[in-house]
Parts: sequence; structure tokens; C-alpha cells
Amino acid sequence: MPSSSPVAAERPLRGIRPIVGLVAGGLGAYWPQFPDLLPQLQASAAAVSARLGQFDVEVVDVGFISDAIDAGRAAERLEAAGCDLIVCFLTTYMTSTMIVPIAQRAGAPVLLVNLQPSEAMDHATFDTGQWLAYAGCCPLPEVANAFERCGIAFRSVSGYLTDERAWARIERWVKAASVRKALRTGRHGLMGHLYPGMYDVSTDLTLVPAMLGGHVEVLEFDDLRVRVDRVVAKEVDAKLEEAKSIFELDVSVNEEDLEWAARVAVGLDRLVGDFGLDSLAYYHRGLGGEVHERLGAGMILGASLLTAAHVPTCGEYELRTSLAMLVMDRLGAGGSFTEMQALNFRDGVVEMGHDGPAHLAISERRPLLRGLGVFHGKRGWGVSVEFDVKHGPVTAFGITQLRDGRLRFVVSEGKVVDGPLLQIGNTTSRIDFGCDPGEWCDAWSQSAVAHHWALGTGHRAPELNALAELLGIEMVTVGGALVPKERGRPDTQR
Repeated sequence: MPSSSPVAAERPLRGIRPIVGLVAGGLGAYWPQFPDLLPQLQASAAAVSARLGQFDVEVVDVGFISDAIDAGRAAERLEAAGCDLIVCFLTTYMTSTMIVPIAQRAGAPVLLVNLQPSEAMDHATFDTGQWLAYAGCCPLPEVANAFERCGIAFRSVSGYLTDERAWARIERWVKAASVRKALRTGRHGLMGHLYPGMYDVSTDLTLVPAMLGGHVEVLEFDDLRVRVDRVVAKEVDAKLEEAKSIFELDVSVNEEDLEWAARVAVGLDRLVGDFGLDSLAYYHRGLGGEVHERLGAGMILGASLLTAAHVPTCGEYELRTSLAMLVMDRLGAGGSFTEMQALNFRDGVVEMGHDGPAHLAISERRPLLRGLGVFHGKRGWGVSVEFDVKHGPVTAFGITQLRDGRLRFVVSEGKVVDGPLLQIGNTTSRIDFGCDPGEWCDAWSQSAVAHHWALGTGHRAPELNALAELLGIEMVTVGGALVPKERGRPDTQR
């Protein structure tokens, strides 16, 4: 088993807890006909409300509705609550005239949930009233057609009240709504200038608010410089103590370089706090060892500490990758700055990682700081992070920009396996994607993913697919061959 290691102190996740609205209902004509039915359905609704409350969400339960008038009132309450997702629990048959107003007016994506009381009816003993408690599936095709004709995105989960498979699918939508909220309310720093020579790294800044939501704060390296200038010795000492408690220090680490990295890390903390940033991408080339070059070269320690503390920070001006890292972090997958490094045909793995920042919380073992006299392909020198992502299931996730101005999600699931790694101050992992490494490399590249992406723990394609659906973004899944999955227009609701 890998040894656990401490990571940077976590910052509170600002405004990340989503608001999930819940409305349950059935056809009011049934209540006088079958007096025992409504109490049973209301008990089921209470059970669903309690189970939703076990997720990391705020539940706004607007109660039980019986007709279209009730639905209108519920929609007003849900809209006023500012929901990020609305769960509509079909306890029995409900007319589409009860559900469409909620989807149109409540201001959030709707998830229809059909959870019958148990796995199956007792056909020998059930009467009509008891059957109707199992009839939540009945209106789903009706509602799907009504939603199509009204231009509303349809999504549903069917199962029974204690069906863990169904609850796993519901949780997937809840997590996607949480990440969607993080993107819509996020403040994303972009500091410095474009990495020279890479066409693919540039991002149309308007795409961020247009397709994901949130705000891009364009920063100068001088915004960091003035904050680093104000750092005092005791703050540097505290950051050094933090670094030494987290990292193993290789003998190659120069003490002066480490102190400079700690000073820059304190300045980064202030920058993130002063601008209220949820993510940061940076690059500055610099010349002749002047201060901006030294700042750019001294970022790796502080950027790694910030990334582990839920503020994804990456180099090379990679705004889209810092956003991909944010998505993976909010899914609980970590998300480390990554590119392809080599193909290992002997062992059937793709070796990928990066020089520079890493997500320390997903390291297989205690991460290492290594001193480098040169950063390959870049100016400057200093300390860099060396680590291997936790062995087991992983997901590579990229956000790319297409020629028509749209964003695309690119996803591939694999497994990090043990084996020899370079010891050059890079984050390197050996990933088995279940196919020939060359075929995978070609398919991944064919997706137009761009140079960098986020690597996170766990198989996250279902959660990323849910997020893509909520955002109206195309998602491509890559295995041994390219499998595109087109996405329509995003929801117009909230």
C-alpha cells in the first residue's frame, strides 16, 4: 500500500454547495378514489428528500403537488430559491401539464426521478390503488415528448427507493450541478502572456462566460511581483516548514532556490486571496535572470500547494486546462497538469505528466522536490515537483476549443500501473488505456484535445458526461478508437 503524506491546508470551497430543489407529485384525481394512496406517496417523497439531504447539497423541498395550479406555485418557490438543479419525483402518474411549468419557470435544469416503492409489485395481492404507487414510469414518455416540443432538455433516473444503482445515477447529476455552479460562479486568473509557439494554448476568453459561466481575471506578473516584494522572513519560514512537512527534499534542492519558491508561494497566496480566484493559469518567459523570469521559475511549489488546496494552478498560460483541473478537483478526482511524454510499447502504457505544478492530494507516495538547473524548453531554474498519480483507475480530461468557437470535452479512462519512471523533476505516470499505446495516442490526438489536459483519479466519464449535458457541450470519449458524442444547445434555464 502507498504511504500517505500530508498535503497543503485546504481552503474552504467558496459558494460550491449547490441548491437542489425537490418537488414531488401525483394526479390529484386519485386521492378521493384511493384514500390510502396519498399518504404512501408522501412517505416516499419524504424518504427521497432525506436521501438527497445526505449529499453535500442544500435541499429546498417545496412539497407535494396534485395539479397544474400547484405546479405553478411550486415553480415560483423553486425559482426564488435560486436552484442549481431541480429533482421532480414522479411518485405515480403525473400529467405533462404539471411538469412542463416547473421546467419552464423554475430557472434550473430538471431531473425527473421515478423511484417506485420496491423492486416489483406483489401481483397476487395488489389492487389498483397499490399499483398506482408503482406508476411513476407511466408519464416519462409523455413528458419526454412534451419537453422535446417545448425545447426543454429531458433527463431521468428510474429505479426503486432503495436502489443504490439509481441513487448513484442521481448523485452523478447532483455532482454535475455542483461543478456547473463552480464554473458559473468561478473567478479564473490568467497571468502573464501566451506561451510562444503554441497556437493551441490560446483561448477565446469570451468562451468562458459564454459556455461555462464565470469570469476571467486578466493579471500581470507585476500583480504577483508587488505581493512577493512585501513578503517578510517569518512568512517565508512558515511556508518552508509547510513544504518540508509535505515534500521529500532531494539532495539536488538548492536552499536559496527553495527559499525563493517559498517567498513566491506566499505571494501567490495573497494574489489568490486579493482577487478571489478559484483557478489560475500563468506564463512569463523573462530574460537574463531578471525578476519576472525568476518569478515564473519560482511558481512550481506555490502552484502545487494551491492546487492541492482546491485552487488549480498551472503553467504555460493554459486557461482551459486550469478549468479542466477545476472540474476534476470539484468531482473529487484531483486533476493534475498533464501532457504526453512517451509511449511504452513494451509494457503497453502511455507515459504522461508534466514538469511543474502537480495536484499533491493524488500522489501515490510522498511527493518529491527536485532541484533543476534548467527547466527544459523554458527560461529559469529552481525546484520542481516529482510524483506519480495514485495507482488504479484514472481519467484524462481535456477542454479544447474548436474552429467554430465551441468548446469540447475530451475524456479517456485508464489505469495507472507500477513500473520505472524518470527521475527528472517531472510528474510522470504510466497509464494503461486497455489498447495499443500508439492507437490510443492517435485517437486522443484526433479528438483535437490540444497539448495539455487534467489527469484525475477514478473513472469519471459518467460524471463528466452529465456535466457536458448540463452545459450543452459536446463530449468525445477516447478508447482504442475515437467515439464522438454530439451535444445540443445548452439549457436556457438559469
